[in-house]
Amino acid sequence: MTNEHVLAHDAEKLKQYQIDSDICIMEVCGTHTTEYFRTGVKDIFPPRLRLVDGPGCPVCVTPNHYLDHAIALAGQKDCIIATFGDMVKVPSSYSSLARESAGGARVEVVYSPVDALDIARQNPHSEVVFLSVGFETTAPTEAVTVQQAREQNLKNFSLLPGNKLTVPAVKALLDAEEVNIDGFILPGHVSAIIGTNAWKFLGSEYNKPAVVTGFDDHDLLKGTLLLLTLISENKPHVLNEYTRVVRDGGNQHAMDMIYSVFDADDSEWRGIGVIPGSGLLLKDEYADFDATKKFTVDIPEPKEHPGCRCGELLRGLILPTECPLFGKGCNPEHPIGPCMVSTEGPCAAYYKYGR
Repeated sequence: MTNEHVLAHDAEKLKQYQIDSDICIMEVCGTHTTEYFRTGVKDIFPPRLRLVDGPGCPVCVTPNHYLDHAIALAGQKDCIIATFGDMVKVPSSYSSLARESAGGARVEVVYSPVDALDIARQNPHSEVVFLSVGFETTAPTEAVTVQQAREQNLKNFSLLPGNKLTVPAVKALLDAEEVNIDGFILPGHVSAIIGTNAWKFLGSEYNKPAVVTGFDDHDLLKGTLLLLTLISENKPHVLNEYTRVVRDGGNQHAMDMIYSVFDADDSEWRGIGVIPGSGLLLKDEYADFDATKKFTVDIPEPKEHPGCRCGELLRGLILPTECPLFGKGCNPEHPIGPCMVSTEGPCAAYYKYGR
């Protein structure tokens, strides 16, 4: 059969899939959230199949305290904040980087942490702080950037560490037992770094099936069908649908690069709290590039925005449409929480594609 025929066959198979009881699956990647809607795969889910969102959006799980810290740094004289674009509009406890920029703070949007090095070279009399927010996918590049800053003796460059590790977060969700998850759609990009073997604990320790899946429509269809088969046959296996990119052992060179610069440590996640061993902090030998150690700033007591249920959403307890602010007080032009800001945010995906 041609690729088109295979796609049509899988789509019809998913649409007609017989489910005798309610099934809840969780995707652990913000891009999957968007692609399920954008490709139309979510529209052909059989009745009684529910897809909930997990903590798979790095901007969304970044707590207000981190944003408050970044804004405090932005207020320092001769300080430039370099950040990915998604972080600019995210509301902190009291402001946002967009608002601070409008008030005179220097905030530069970059597409890579290496771009922040260029800004540091071009502005030798300013301090450049890169907001290092992301999962295992971006951490190797940030590690390389720190090493390059040392090699080039760029003393006016530093990171505000905020990278997080996905496996401890998924374990924390399962240990909390707040929602009954029958199976997982696992992130393709993260798994390309950490490998399929890193997820084997889902079957061996929690009796949960899971499938590592890509992002095209055929990936989502095949991955969802594989997961439904594992659930219906009560087989707690972890399978890899994304074999053209993901290997069992992952990318060892990338992992070595991460841990040559970072150490795993406890980290706070929005809506979940502090998860042991779920964050990446710079090693002591790279303390000169750690903005938390390089600068002393007053950070206000963090607070959450009343009514925002982003934390519950990131734990799979509700859908975006179940938040009373969704599409009313909170929309992409006037976001209340980060889930409506990030391109990987579930609220943004539901607002754009799922209404």
